[in-house]
Amino acid sequence: MRSIFVIISSLALWAWLTGAYAQSEVSTTTAPVSWRERYTLGPGDVVDIRFYGSSALDRAGLRIAPDGTLSYLQVNSLYVDGLSIDELRSKLEQNLRKFHRDPRLIITPGELNSKRYVILGKIMDKGVFTLDRPITLLEAIARSRGIETGLFEQSTVEIADMDRSFIIRNGERLDVDFAKLYFEGDLSQNVYLEPRDYIYLASNLSSEYYVFGSVSTPGAQGITNRATLVSAITRRKGFTEGAWLNRVLVIRGSMSDPELFIVDVKSILAGLEADFPLAPGDIVYVNDRPWYKAEQILDTAMQNFLSSATSTWVDANVPDAIANPWLDRTGWRDSE
Repeated sequence: MRSIFVIISSLALWAWLTGAYAQSEVSTTTAPVSWRERYTLGPGDVVDIRFYGSSALDRAGLRIAPDGTLSYLQVNSLYVDGLSIDELRSKLEQNLRKFHRDPRLIITPGELNSKRYVILGKIMDKGVFTLDRPITLLEAIARSRGIETGLFEQSTVEIADMDRSFIIRNGERLDVDFAKLYFEGDLSQNVYLEPRDYIYLASNLSSEYYVFGSVSTPGAQGITNRATLVSAITRRKGFTEGAWLNRVLVIRGSMSDPELFIVDVKSILAGLEADFPLAPGDIVYVNDRPWYKAEQILDTAMQNFLSSATSTWVDANVPDAIANPWLDRTGWRDSE
């Protein structure tokens, strides 16, 4: 029975990996096809190859090398990165025709290791995880054993700030509202993950504000009593040359639906307006050129915050922090 179960499971997995390929061939869309619809092989994946009619030429456990190549029989270092199972079979058969008459191969996946995502922050199990099957954001959080907890007034509470948590994909923040998903059960926010997604669960214990843009030392700053915009700029060693003081942007609240304040620092310094009080979590952004609508620089300000949140967590939690976890995972927990 166990053997039958393994065979059925392997066939089902193989069908999932290859079945959508034919559909993608007739698709008229120009958008990239998701790996969930058409799985492509990559470094670290393992395949088993059977040579039809000659079991002596069967090979099991062939791993795709870090440079994306695969060797089988007389075919050495064939570049296969980005190919589907069907495309790999076709390419191998074509190359083997130089040495064998009408070669026919059966290729099945053994291990799926090339597709990965990163999850960091206030989550129990942090690190790089393998996308060995389609997985949603909630499933990824559950796979990491949930959100970290702490004690508050003798009660156990979760310590992730869902309003400031985010997913980065291809260098851009996804429009995903963690708070709606987690607290309101809005499953439209429960997106499927893609390879190289970066998930960050922010901390709600942080008493900081953030100052970016045209200031001498951008970054996070611990909140103090009666913290104001001018005092925040002063603590970051002032403006840089060319900073536009007429309109400084302050971002407050949820990343998905932030409250925006436009502050005229030039008028504050001239004594014409009162200083602007800051709250924990505020993001202050000073631009180096004039702007008139907050939407013009909002994305830039948020990208500065996302980069800072990531680097701050890595610096505090990963020894000898690395710049690219995909190229060098030293110090990272790499989970199957």
